[in-house]
Order: sequence, then C-alpha cells, then structure tokens
Amino acid sequence: MNALRRIWDHFEEAFIAFLLGAMTLVTFVYVILNNLYTLFYTLADHWPAASDFLFAIGDGILAAAQAMTWSSALTKALFAWLIFFGLAYGVRTAGHIGVDALVKLAPKHIQRVIGVIACLCCLGYAGLISVASFEWVQTLFTAAIGAEDLGHYGIMQWHIGLIIPLGFALVFIRFAEILVRILRGQQTGLGLADEAAEAVKLTEHEEHKP
Repeated sequence: MNALRRIWDHFEEAFIAFLLGAMTLVTFVYVILNNLYTLFYTLADHWPAASDFLFAIGDGILAAAQAMTWSSALTKALFAWLIFFGLAYGVRTAGHIGVDALVKLAPKHIQRVIGVIACLCCLGYAGLISVASFEWVQTLFTAAIGAEDLGHYGIMQWHIGLIIPLGFALVFIRFAEILVRILRGQQTGLGLADEAAEAVKLTEHEEHKP
C-alpha cells in the first residue's frame, strides 16, 4: 500500500509538471512564431539578393502561426486540468490557506472536534460536486459536442470537463485520509497552510542572514 501511495504521489507531481510544461511550450511556440516572421520580412527588405527566399520563410512562419488557432483553447484546457487536478495535490501538501487563528486558541481536543466537523463539510462538498459534475459530463458525452477550436482534432467538451468530477473525487479521497488521521489522533486539524507562521519564519530567516 505504501509503495502504491508513493507511486501515486510521484505521478501527481509528474502530471502537474507535464501540464505546466505543455502550457508553457504551446504558449512559447505561438509567441515565437507570431514575432519571428517579421524578422525575415525585415531581413528581406534589407537584403534584396535573398528577398524571395527570406519572404518565403516569413510566409511559412506566418502561415504556421495562423494555423495555431487551437493554441489558446488548448492552453485553457490544460489550465483547467491543472486547477482541478491540483486541488487534491494542494490538500496533500497543505497548499491551501487555512483561516484557523481562533481555532488554534482552543484546547487540543476541541481543535480535533472542529477538525472533524470541517473535514466532514469538505467531504460533503467534494462528494456533491463530484457527483453533480459527473452527471454534467455524462450530458456532454451524450451530446458529443466538440471542444472550441479543438473539435476537429477529436477533442470533445467532455474530455475537458472530465477533470472536474475526477479532481473532486481525488479531493474527497484526500480529505478522507485527513479524517482518518484526525480520528487516530495523528493530527488535530485539516493541515492547511498557515500564512502568518510562514511570514514569521521568513522574517526570522531574513533577520539571521549575514
């Protein structure tokens, strides 16, 4: 079980890195193509002997840039997958910000009770959104509507929307793990990020710098 957990944790990180890399690469290529053809047109104006060749290269780059109408739609789709897939990763790594200053003033056993209630609320919300969005994806699947600017490549709207029920199902699993740890006494709260504590640590680190 621990080996499977480690494999899944590494897969989460690798998949998020892939989504970020793909978004960056697509955007980078599109921007480069949209700015590179002007260079060859400028060189053609200043180098008449090779103007035909340089204009041909510029025209080819311009045509490639104009053909990338799908780049913006793909980037938005990848970003949607990054957001909803990253929700569960944020829960696992305590990446979500916690507003629990008053909770921390309570005794440990009270903190644990509040943690259980908060965790149950999160489980209910994640389960509700997962089920409801799955029904929405089923409707998109039945309708078989192509995604904007991506449909002619075989990408359908339900392909993109599938990440919503999947992402919230993963969030449900992560909060279920937290609930088990709270009930076992291994932690008292949801284990969210504490901005105030992080700010204090950063300030202390800066003060101790030579």
